[in-house]
Amino acid sequence: MILQQIFNQEFWASLLNQIADWFMNQLPSLVLLIVLLFVSLKLLKLVIRRLKKIFINHATKSEKIDTLEAEKRISTLMSILKGLGKIIIWSVFLMIFLKKLGVDIAPILAGAGILGLAIGFGAQELVRDFISGFFMILENQIRVGDYAIIDGTEGLVEKIQLRTLTLRDLSGVVHVFQNGKINSLSNMTKEWSAMVFKIGVAYKEDVDSVIRIMQQVGETMLHDKDTKDRILEPLLIMGLDKFDDSAVIIKARLKTIPGEQWSLGREYRKRLKKEFDEKGIEIPFPHTTVYWGEKINPLELNIKK
Repeated sequence: MILQQIFNQEFWASLLNQIADWFMNQLPSLVLLIVLLFVSLKLLKLVIRRLKKIFINHATKSEKIDTLEAEKRISTLMSILKGLGKIIIWSVFLMIFLKKLGVDIAPILAGAGILGLAIGFGAQELVRDFISGFFMILENQIRVGDYAIIDGTEGLVEKIQLRTLTLRDLSGVVHVFQNGKINSLSNMTKEWSAMVFKIGVAYKEDVDSVIRIMQQVGETMLHDKDTKDRILEPLLIMGLDKFDDSAVIIKARLKTIPGEQWSLGREYRKRLKKEFDEKGIEIPFPHTTVYWGEKINPLELNIKK
């Protein structure tokens, strides 16, 4: 009986009519739906880009807002918003697409709800990652473009998502951290940065003279056109910090805009070394005194001409 229906001319005519009817009525709407999907994704990208530009321009015009800090936060929030927008667009597209194909989506939605409950109980680690990522973004702890130390690994923050955070170190290695497993986070470029110097000079040097030279080098950089825009405050000399084995340590701090502490620190050390050489200030190497027993005087080196 089934074979008779298959080879029946009326069966094939009916099947062809159904296919033609589907192509005439359903296919255009499916094609339109796919086109709307790509248009929506493109529109989302343009809207996010436009919003980002508007917010950055607004932050630039306000004197009370740090432009660099605001740009980092805006970039982070826009990337999260873009990701959520994509999820919503794809979810709506799939539901409409399945309905157009004649699939009843009510059981699928019910099953998705049950599956969501199962995931909520079974995937506690995933939920913890999302909650940690949400509060990390909400509290503005770290932004894309910051330089941070996360669980002992330091590098540039390339991407922040609700589940993971991506860090690239100086060697170019990419490190991905689960937000819920981050135990230690140190942001080295939030609002302002600083380079702390521990300058060692010989015990014979006059500490006040050394401090004056260090202050002069700091003042020179503060008025230099190549460095002044990156320095926030004059060099702070904290004074004699430590008596080391072969040197006295003078501590100072240079406050800079975020991320510029390393380059300015290298420039300051280079200029200070040059000044020390010109002024005859000794930067000592380790000294060792040798004794041959408690009752014997230290070795003395006498040079005879």
